[in-house]
Amino acid sequence: MTDQEIVELINSSLAEEFEFDLGAMTPETALFEDMGLDSLDVVDLVIVLETAFGIKIREEEAIRKIRTLGDIHSFVIAKKRQSEAG
Repeated sequence: MTDQEIVELINSSLAEEFEFDLGAMTPETALFEDMGLDSLDVVDLVIVLETAFGIKIREEEAIRKIRTLGDIHSFVIAKKRQSEAG
């Protein structure tokens, strides 16, 4: 899976789950300010990503530093590369 395919899957999965406009989702989109997510939505976001990519991320410290859609893209790409290498 290419990085672009990962980004597209993240965006489409989140757009479907949270009813976002896919065209308005950019790497700079802030999860809390722009997308209106709250702490409970973050739990759903983690589950959506785990399901879409078959990875576990609940216990990751790095997840707490995610603030934008681009942060999610980078995080998941790194996790996929790590799981493919391991």
